Amino acid sequence: MSTSATALRCAAALSTSPDTRRAVAEVLDEACGRLEGPCNLAMLFASAQHAPKLDSLGALLSERLETEAVLGCTGESIVGGDREIEQQPAVALWLARLPETTVLPMHLEFAQTQEGGTFTGWPSDMPSRWPPGATLFLLGDPFSFPADDLIARINEDHPGAPVLGGMASGGTGPRENRLLVGGRWHDHGAAAALVYGATRIRSVVSQGCRPIGRPFIVTKAEANVIRELGGMPALARLQEVFGDLTAAEQQLVRSGLHVGRVLSEYQEHFTRGDFLVRNVIGADPNTGAIAIGDYVRPGQTVQFHIRDAATADEDLRALLAQAATESGEESRSLPAGALLFTCNGRGTRLFPQPNHDASCLRDCLGEIPVAGFFAQGELGPIGGKNFLHGFTASVALFQGSDKS
Repeated sequence: MSTSATALRCAAALSTSPDTRRAVAEVLDEACGRLEGPCNLAMLFASAQHAPKLDSLGALLSERLETEAVLGCTGESIVGGDREIEQQPAVALWLARLPETTVLPMHLEFAQTQEGGTFTGWPSDMPSRWPPGATLFLLGDPFSFPADDLIARINEDHPGAPVLGGMASGGTGPRENRLLVGGRWHDHGAAAALVYGATRIRSVVSQGCRPIGRPFIVTKAEANVIRELGGMPALARLQEVFGDLTAAEQQLVRSGLHVGRVLSEYQEHFTRGDFLVRNVIGADPNTGAIAIGDYVRPGQTVQFHIRDAATADEDLRALLAQAATESGEESRSLPAGALLFTCNGRGTRLFPQPNHDASCLRDCLGEIPVAGFFAQGELGPIGGKNFLHGFTASVALFQGSDKS
C-alpha cells in the first residue's frame, strides 16, 4: 500500500483498561482523532494479559483504519507516549501517514526443507532489489522464528537495509504470543512490513554499555570461545583489567560482564557505536577461556564492557541527541514520530525510576508520538549491519523528505 498525501504525520494512543475490547476501542478513537486523516502504516502493541481476546478484534482494526498495513504483537510491557506500563494490562496504537511511501505488510514463516531452511510469506509485489532507503520492520515470535537467520540473509542480499523491531514477549512457551498482520492475528512466525519511498527512517540502537580496560586482539578462538587475547589466556587479561577498576566497576563485572567486538578493523580508535556488545556466558578457570554470545575469530579486536543504569542513560541520550541534530541539519525539523523496541531487561529492572527510555525520547525529541513494547530480543543495525540484540533500546525515527 502507498499514499500520495503531502504531509507526513504520526499519532499514538495508550490505554490501560483491563478490558481488551474497550482498550482497543479507546486507542482507535484517540489515535484516529489525532491523525486527522488516512494512515498507511499502523502498529499495535498489547500486553500479554490481552492476548486471549485479541483474535476477535483483528478485523475491527483493519476495517476502522482502512488499511491492511497493520502490524502488531504482544509484549510483557507496553510503551505509549512517555509511559512504560510494565507487566500490567495496556494497549498502544501508533499510526502514520507516510507521503509517497510504499508499505508492504507480510506474515513470514520459517520452514525446513531438504535444501535447508527457508522463509515463506513474501508478497508477490516484493521488489527483488530493495530500493535505497528501504527498511524492514519485523515483529517475531521467539519460539518459532529464527530472526538471526533472516537477518544474516538480509545483510547479504540487501546490504545496508535496516531491520528494526523486536521479538514478541510475555508468552512463556510456543503459541502463547500473538502477531498481527492486517486483520489477522497469528501465534507463530513474524509480522513484517517493507517500507520504502519518500519517508526517511533513521535508526538509533543504544546498547547501553561502556568499555573498560583497553582493546585486545583475539589470538586464539573457536566458535564463541575466546581462548587467548594478545597471546595470553582471556581470563588472565580480564584479571589485568579487573585490578585497575574502581570498587563499583568491579561489582558491575561480577554482576554482568560483556565483550564488545569491533565491527570495522580499519579504525585506530574505537568509540560508541564501533562495538557489537555481547554477554559473557561462561568461563573456564582451568584453561582461561571465556565464552560469549557471539562468534569470534583470531585477528578480531575486542574490549571488555560493563553496563549500569547511568551508562545506559548516557548512551541513549547521546545517541538521540545526535540523531536530533542530524535530522535538524538535513530537513530543519525533528522526527514526526518514533517506534521504541526496548529490552525486557531494561525498565525498572535496570533503572531506578520507571518510564526511562520513553522519557528519554520525550526529553531529546520533544512530544512526538511514540509507541512500542519490551521485547525478548531487539533488532537494529550497528555499523551498517543488522543484529539481534539483548539489553538494547532500538528506535525507529520517521522523518519526512524535504518536499513533504
